[in-house]
Amino acid sequence: MCEPVLCSVCAFSQPLIISAAWFFYCFSSSFCQIMAAHPADESFPFHGLLPKKETGAASFLIRYPEYDGRGVLIAILDTGVDPGAPGMQITSDGKPKIVDIIDSTGSGDVDTSTVVEPKDGTIPGLSGRTLKIPVTWKNPSGKYHIGVKNGFEFFPKALKERLQKERREKLWDPAHRAALAEACRKQEEFDSTHTNLSQAEKLLKEELQCHTELLNSLEKKYSDPGPVYDCLVWHDGETWRACLDTSECGDLSCCTVLRNYKEAQEHASLGNSEMLNYSVNVYEEGSILCIVTSGGAHGTHVASIAAGYFPEEPERNGVAPGAQILAIKIGDTRLSTMETGTGLIRAMIEVIKYKCDLVNYSYGEATHWPNSGRICEVINEAVWKHNVIYVSSAGNNGPCLSTVGCPGGTTSSVIGVGAYVTPDMMTAEYSLREKLPANQYTWSSRGPTIDGALGVSISAPGGAIASVPNWTLRGTQLMNGTSMSSPNACGGIALVLSGLKSNGIQPTAFAVRRALENTAVKMDDIEVFAQGHGTIQVDKAYDYLTQHASLPTSNLGFTVTVGSHRGIYLRNPVQLSSPSDHAVGIEPVFPENTDNSERISLQLHLALTCSASWVQCPSHLELMNQCRHVNMRVDPQGLREGLHYTEVCGYDVSTPNVGPLFRVPITVIIPTKVNESTAYEVHFNNVYFKPGQIRRHFLQVPQGARWAELTITSHSHDVSSKFVLHAIHLVKQKAYRANEFYKFSSLLEKGSLTEAFPVLEGRTVEFCIARWWASLGDVTIDYSISFHGVTCSTSQLHIHASEGISSFEVLSALKYEEISPSINLKNWVQPLRPVSAKTRSLASRDILPNNRQLYEIVLTYNFTQTKSGEVTPSCPLLCELLYESEFDSQLWMLFDQNKRLIGSGDAYPHQYSLKLEKGDYTIRLQVRHEQICELERLKDLPFIVSHRLSNTLSLDIYETHKNALLSKKKANTITLPPNCSQSFFVTSLPDDKIPKGAGPGCYLTGSLIVPKSEYGKKADVLPVYYHLIPPPNKTKNGGKEKEKDTDKEKDVKEEFAEAMRDLKIQWMTKLDTSGLYGELKETFSNHLPLHVTRLQQLDSEKERMKRLNEIVVAADVVLSSIDQTALAVYLTMKTDPRPDAATIKSDMEKQKSSLIDALCRKGCALADKLLRLHSQDGAASEEVSSTEDDPEGCLKDLTDTFWEIQKWVDLTDSKVLTFAYKHALVNKMYGRALKYATKIVEEKPSKENCTNCIQLMKSLGWTHSAAFADNWLPVMYPTDYTPF
Repeated sequence: MCEPVLCSVCAFSQPLIISAAWFFYCFSSSFCQIMAAHPADESFPFHGLLPKKETGAASFLIRYPEYDGRGVLIAILDTGVDPGAPGMQITSDGKPKIVDIIDSTGSGDVDTSTVVEPKDGTIPGLSGRTLKIPVTWKNPSGKYHIGVKNGFEFFPKALKERLQKERREKLWDPAHRAALAEACRKQEEFDSTHTNLSQAEKLLKEELQCHTELLNSLEKKYSDPGPVYDCLVWHDGETWRACLDTSECGDLSCCTVLRNYKEAQEHASLGNSEMLNYSVNVYEEGSILCIVTSGGAHGTHVASIAAGYFPEEPERNGVAPGAQILAIKIGDTRLSTMETGTGLIRAMIEVIKYKCDLVNYSYGEATHWPNSGRICEVINEAVWKHNVIYVSSAGNNGPCLSTVGCPGGTTSSVIGVGAYVTPDMMTAEYSLREKLPANQYTWSSRGPTIDGALGVSISAPGGAIASVPNWTLRGTQLMNGTSMSSPNACGGIALVLSGLKSNGIQPTAFAVRRALENTAVKMDDIEVFAQGHGTIQVDKAYDYLTQHASLPTSNLGFTVTVGSHRGIYLRNPVQLSSPSDHAVGIEPVFPENTDNSERISLQLHLALTCSASWVQCPSHLELMNQCRHVNMRVDPQGLREGLHYTEVCGYDVSTPNVGPLFRVPITVIIPTKVNESTAYEVHFNNVYFKPGQIRRHFLQVPQGARWAELTITSHSHDVSSKFVLHAIHLVKQKAYRANEFYKFSSLLEKGSLTEAFPVLEGRTVEFCIARWWASLGDVTIDYSISFHGVTCSTSQLHIHASEGISSFEVLSALKYEEISPSINLKNWVQPLRPVSAKTRSLASRDILPNNRQLYEIVLTYNFTQTKSGEVTPSCPLLCELLYESEFDSQLWMLFDQNKRLIGSGDAYPHQYSLKLEKGDYTIRLQVRHEQICELERLKDLPFIVSHRLSNTLSLDIYETHKNALLSKKKANTITLPPNCSQSFFVTSLPDDKIPKGAGPGCYLTGSLIVPKSEYGKKADVLPVYYHLIPPPNKTKNGGKEKEKDTDKEKDVKEEFAEAMRDLKIQWMTKLDTSGLYGELKETFSNHLPLHVTRLQQLDSEKERMKRLNEIVVAADVVLSSIDQTALAVYLTMKTDPRPDAATIKSDMEKQKSSLIDALCRKGCALADKLLRLHSQDGAASEEVSSTEDDPEGCLKDLTDTFWEIQKWVDLTDSKVLTFAYKHALVNKMYGRALKYATKIVEEKPSKENCTNCIQLMKSLGWTHSAAFADNWLPVMYPTDYTPF
């Protein structure tokens, strides 16, 4: 997908659009002077809002009004389509516009495997609410599947942000302000009436202070969990039905019951505030409910362009208003609507199942190698075996060449669409003050692909003002991108198919593509790599297909192969030194299920033509049902510097008017040599730029160059302008984004700017400077490119801590360079191995045609976050691979210790960094494939978690080994002459700098920067890996070994007796009996650990509440066994000079810990006794008679314990929190109780502890905060992991 701001197919975390908001922000100075300069009576250019005229769609519909897409089904694979959006209800012939809405990502799935039966007409929901079942519901079995879903998990990001703001303003702020004002008033009132405070009054003052402190803290920590919906699924005897508790109070009578969307096209809204329409699908016999919503506005906009229908406003119609839509959501909401392999493959399964005619796919990514991978294989299968026409956006990462994305520009079976802008669009959509000539958008991706294919097949208008979902609170929106050109072309193809079907013609995907390409109209002054074969012409394509439908070649396709490539692409200097011969394979491709007699009878007499003098090819080819190879020679010698393109076209000699049956694309780039004779610089002076004009420079990077500096100066006095600066290197098996520089820059009148970008020595770099298409006025500029080189002896620096000193060498290859090397480490990487690996076959959604079952492996990893910080999880083996991956998909989900989902990620880890608090975490990784044996190989797959360091670590660098060894005189700035080198030596990090938790197997990552210049620092960065070793061994007692005094050695029998005693003490807590304690007490009555263990045993029993008095007695025994006076005296000592000070300190610390523990347990037991009495309103306990509990005496003992414990420890200490909480509860000081309960949750998060906080908020009257906290419970403490 692409970014919503100047998107490029390389960063696609949003669909392929260019944000209208960004557009207007950047260019308001150029074109935001709207209709004021025009006559008021001038008619509005409606045809420019959603262009149809330029593609021939408008004229086609005038000729054939009933061929408006009727009978054609278009699958929209996108962020989802809102069935309530304008134009998405019916077709022009009255059929439902959307036949089905499917979420193939899993982001809307709810686990409804829990089955319950109502009691007294109610069901306990998993949210904690009681759900009232309406008597009108029909459920013969009486069984309901229940689940729970947090709304913010599937709400679009923009909607979530709007709701968070609205909910805070309506549900939180008014009540919270009132509560805070009341708390402040009470505190001020108390302070004014109380001066000399007693102990009780001090506590009361603290209670009132806690109110204001807690309210202020709640305000700071405010976080909205969003709506939480209970979900019910049941079978009514005929079909599955589902209901979401949108009331959020259990009143299901006011909630909508839905069937699967395909059954009756039912949908509902989540509320008047949300305006988010949803539908449902039930899977796995009721165990999975999928709530289907749109993940963004993009998919609805795309669907509206392709097929929107407005019976009352026909000028707003999409291109094919009669077509129906299959809406499939492939943008995973958990990943900010990023596409996933799971979503795409499931989508193609549905496309084939529904027998769709067309697919529109306005997504894509940069790919490391084209036309390969599991996803592409499934797409090819749909096109070649099931005759699905697959139309896709080419990408938004121009203007450099070879920037088309996958699948739109790199997959053989896909029609890739580029984007252009017309003068009418400029007026109607962008309100430009001037009409410019039609042009390709600056950002539209260009071919050829890295394996030589053209990349862009056709072009279409790349912008529209069209419908968007209701939750955006607007009816229409301007979007532009190849995301918009693709559905425009797709709608045009739907018109063609509609006409052909009406006339009984069933064309193949091959035939349709050939018709589109052979009838497209090329625009003047726009290069072939941008527009492909030209702008789609609907009427001409239709005429072409009807006229040639009876030809024997009409349904054939042809594959062109040049070795493993699909064209000839010569770019790097080594390929251009001499003529080269290429074996080109041509093979016919028959439609699926073609009769064998047709295959046998195929005999084509082909003429091969090429207009370029530098290409030699045979004149003819006899082709039958096999791959035939012909030799083609390309001679680049003598070609001028720059870009050269031609095609070898194959015609059937009997029907040359049909146009080429196939094309062999040939691209040659002759770079400009930059060397010492030019001082490693190139200059371009007085260069004239019109709006949208592009100038490309192909430069052979000098050996030794590492970065280039670009300087631009404007000569224009009155025009500021916008430029795109773009540079690309192509490297085998690497996507263009791996070596790309992109900068959008503003150049002021008479202004200048300088940028730097990395280069690869010896290779051809394309540098492209493009005037933004809407930047008005003409400008003249000077620009120059200067190459610099400080070459390091290694492309990446590995430092092993065990070596002590590491080295690297630096060479200045081109000119004098100032160097000042520095190494900074910013992350530490923790490798993980799975603790479990489980494989299984997937369910009905995951079965490919011919019953090919898909399987998954789920790998589980555990790690501990030692302190809060930012982490980036990733799977090195699979990351950075999506379309080209040999596995169907990968998806990881990170959970806290309570199984709460914290975040998710997939193939592009840099997009999914998470901020984690201290604690234990679990990562679950799902990988899918058709062959289970391939998944079994991954059962020990490593996974890594990269932790961001809170402070950057720097390594010391020296000029000599001697200085490094002695840590003297660090390296300073050095000026290196050309072809001179300098060695540097790096010392290891001090052990105390190693981050906590990092150990052997872990490593630190960072960068080495050698140049001193600011531009060099930005462009010339080398990765550094610092490998850790075990920490030094720490000796006990300050390194002094304990000398044995043979005279004082214990008798063996005595040692045995003590060992037996300690063993029995260990077993006391495991045995539910007091006999062992009684036995040991007789012999070791003064042994403190014995009494401490007895206390712990009593306090941890299941029937603890029956033994509270025994706990108090046991605690007193522990307290009496400790010499508290001696302990207090010791704790006041600053130093202890005694030789066995360490042993004494350890013993005293144990005594203090036991003392505090006993006081806490005693206090808790006393508090529990009083709380039990309070709950019974003074009645005698069923378990303990009232004579055993003296409330006044118990309260006095509790108070004494409370003051006593504060002599030894602060009440906020984690060991004392439970006692402090219960003491406050007994005294009905709910503010203090909430203070301690909150700290307990921070120390030990659990549902029970959070529930205690909620009850205290209710007791304090803070119902608003209690309600928000209540909604957090099912989110923070789910019953199981979120399903994939």
